[in-house]
Amino acid sequence: MRSDLRTALLMSAVLAMGSPEASAQSIAQRVAQVSDGSVRLSFAARHGVCGNGRNISTSRDTDEWESDCDSGPVRVALTLRNRRVAAVHTYVGGRWRAAAGPVVDLGLVSAQAAADFLLDIAGTLEADHGKDAVFPATLADSAVVWPKLLAIARNPKASRGARRQAVFWLGQAAGDAATRGLDSIVYQDSTDRAVREQAVFALSQRPKDEGVPVLMRVARTHPDPAIRKKALFWLAQSGDPRALGLFEDLLAK
Repeated sequence: MRSDLRTALLMSAVLAMGSPEASAQSIAQRVAQVSDGSVRLSFAARHGVCGNGRNISTSRDTDEWESDCDSGPVRVALTLRNRRVAAVHTYVGGRWRAAAGPVVDLGLVSAQAAADFLLDIAGTLEADHGKDAVFPATLADSAVVWPKLLAIARNPKASRGARRQAVFWLGQAAGDAATRGLDSIVYQDSTDRAVREQAVFALSQRPKDEGVPVLMRVARTHPDPAIRKKALFWLAQSGDPRALGLFEDLLAK
């Protein structure tokens, strides 16, 4: 009886490790056990995401034509060298190939846990690897990602690629909180100009009632002429009548 109980408890623990309820911490712990090789994980994709293996769309066709496009899951492969993430590859649709080398497959994990884990490592990875870790996190079903995206965008130690990618997806996020975060990035003195310019672009992608007033303030008050010029450019593209009033005021001075 005691042996059966121990076996049942062990099986429960194994199932819990691979269950969709696994936390970001437990994903990180399992990844940390791999020195060299590949770690694979899968999680549910948010509504509208689909892919054919390589190409990924974030807005599935809604008219009379629908392309051959699988709605998930999102599959992420991490390549590790010397216990460091050396590459991040993301797929939607298709299927895993048989591994040519050592592979640890975590199976289906919680979408929120996967997003948290990917954003946690995105700010620490070099070059494009940080950017590549941000993207799959934005595909996770029902995951709240904007607070961590904002933290990456504000982190001067994160790679430029990761920060610009974070700013871009903040611009796609819904809600006033995301717009306030973008506003703060534009005015942050320690932020790389390219990242600030990306924040200005992201504001231009927000609904007009959210983005245009902030862009107008940036165009009037930002101390960097290049940032003011970017804001004016995107205001001109907006077609918003409030922008014409701003142009008239500036030209009349």
